[in-house]
Amino acid sequence: MAAERYIGVAERRARLALRHRLAGQAKAATPEAVADALVALHGTDPATVYLAVGARLADPARTVEETGRALYEDRSLVRMHGMRHTVFVFPTALTAVVHASTGLAVAARERAALLSHMAAAGAPDAAWLKEVEESTLAVLARRGQATAAELAREEPRLKEQFVYAAGRSYEGVHTVSTRLLKVLGAEGKVVRGRPLGSWTSGQFRWALAPEHPELDEARARAQLLGRWLAACGPATEADLKWWTGWRVTQVRAALAAIGARPVSLDEGTGYVTEDDTGPAPEPDEPWAALLPGLDPTAMGWQQRDFFLAPELRPALFDRSGNVGPTVWWNGRVIGGWAQRADGEIVWRILDGEGVGRETHAAIEAAAQRLTGWLGTTRITPRFRTPLEKELAAR
Repeated sequence: MAAERYIGVAERRARLALRHRLAGQAKAATPEAVADALVALHGTDPATVYLAVGARLADPARTVEETGRALYEDRSLVRMHGMRHTVFVFPTALTAVVHASTGLAVAARERAALLSHMAAAGAPDAAWLKEVEESTLAVLARRGQATAAELAREEPRLKEQFVYAAGRSYEGVHTVSTRLLKVLGAEGKVVRGRPLGSWTSGQFRWALAPEHPELDEARARAQLLGRWLAACGPATEADLKWWTGWRVTQVRAALAAIGARPVSLDEGTGYVTEDDTGPAPEPDEPWAALLPGLDPTAMGWQQRDFFLAPELRPALFDRSGNVGPTVWWNGRVIGGWAQRADGEIVWRILDGEGVGRETHAAIEAAAQRLTGWLGTTRITPRFRTPLEKELAAR
């Protein structure tokens, strides 16, 4: 039996540069092309979607206009709950796959938890909740889009509150609208619509989810994993389990279903798709990038040592494991950046290995491009990290 092919750090960085549309020759023309290449854009922080797209467009000047068009006019991109019950932006064609492969299990847990918490608080029962749900969906069908407050004006039962975890240290009061809309999002019935304010706003309207076919769960998992491996492979079983949020048995079944091939990595055994075992090309030229907090490349793997030195993590991640804004050079993270109150983009190199004038010039050019398309917009990451806070405060 032939030995597993070894894929080293240099080749993994080359794959990342080209497949994630970061190297100059691989830049994309549209937000849809960026999302398709990455499979999913992290959407917990609304600004991340636009910043991640802008970093990968050949012409970032129209980032805001084109990304807004894709999200809210053409609906070619959809913001919805996905892996690990996290909000992502997906290509619309992938929503059925995400819903079947990850959403159904999360939705079942969320609905059960809501009913359990309401019962413990003496709130109305499942039949009452079903009536409120159907009424809410009818309002959305009529209005097109609406905020939770607007929905509650037409369906007052959404304003009902109940005490969660009474007597516990984390006791709190929940509103039916907040919890129910979260459940409906996980169930693939509603999605986030236009924000109330600018593209950086975290206050969204809600809309009915686009219609999609109901897919077999196992086949959907295989399809999603195949798409992700094509973009991010090679990856270890631990990476796959972490990114998808699936059980290890589900990961292994999906790997078998797509005929994934094992390869040797510094971390141990990794996997690539069946037709991706050959050597990967390298970028034509060196490249630099300023990627936002929660960028899908920086958050794509659980094991990140091949592009991020462990000693940089305390400065670039918060305590929950969320990555902040990062500076990249030729496939590795070498520092971080921030935007100050006056709009200036500032950055600092933390790993100076192999860094010279060319690196500084390329990073400064990336900072100028970012400054240019941001204009008067000011960005504060939702999850702030030590280096970002330090740079922004000066």
